[in-house]
Amino acid sequence: MTNRKAIRYAIYAALLYAISTPFSKVLLKEIPPVFMAGLLYLGAAIGMCLLKCFSKGKKEDGRPFTHKDYPYLIGMVVLDILAPVFLMIAISRSSAESVSLLNNFEIVATSLIALLLFKEKISPRLGFAIFLITVASLLLSLSDISSLSFSTYSLLAILACCCWGLENNCTRMLSQSAPSKIVIIKGFGSGTGSVIVSLICGEHLTLSPYIPLALLLGFIAYGLSVYTYVYAQRYIGAARTSAFYALAPFIGAFLSIAIFPKIPSALFVISFMIMAAGAYLAAEKERTQT
Repeated sequence: MTNRKAIRYAIYAALLYAISTPFSKVLLKEIPPVFMAGLLYLGAAIGMCLLKCFSKGKKEDGRPFTHKDYPYLIGMVVLDILAPVFLMIAISRSSAESVSLLNNFEIVATSLIALLLFKEKISPRLGFAIFLITVASLLLSLSDISSLSFSTYSLLAILACCCWGLENNCTRMLSQSAPSKIVIIKGFGSGTGSVIVSLICGEHLTLSPYIPLALLLGFIAYGLSVYTYVYAQRYIGAARTSAFYALAPFIGAFLSIAIFPKIPSALFVISFMIMAAGAYLAAEKERTQT
């Protein structure tokens, strides 16, 4: 696969994931947040299993897992239990467009962890992009700008991004394996874990007619998105893939405003512009790298 094709896969991943926040906001009116997180990942796993059944003749490339992969597999599953739980709670109590935009903080977390733990290079351009996205995320998290108090639920969204940032780097270490296997392990492991957490938390669970819709959303926004994301990571790395993935929060923000019509605040508009500049810088390779 060429780098250009890998970039297309990263953009596909962003487009597929973009629908997650606004449609999760709709479903969270009927489904408890932690249980919802579990359904999204279970939907990803079930959908990928069905996809493999219908494409039996097509062999997927990728090396088998080894004992060296186990720490990354465990880390991936645990972090994928925590991240969507934090995010679903944030979405249920915050505006969908703000949470969508805050998802861009995942670029910051992924890139810094890739630098510190996995020694991936960060260019000065990407470093400045990280700074802009961090500033915009902090502005979006302000609940009262006059007293500089931060919204608990916005901070939960940022915490979810930090979990996913570390998880992205765990997945990067597994990216030479078959993407469908990664999605299935991630989906069943994290989905089952979230459902168990939901039961422990005492969430009121019923056989809601909205459950199949949550599973379908999980297959599209988490399953197919992760599948294309892993392919992209294999060829262009975690930091670069997360930079192109930055399209998702903006698409999600526009969808959220369309689904939940209201005039965005001045702070949202300012944050949007700063974050757009940061995302552009992150996704645009420096001339010396091209």
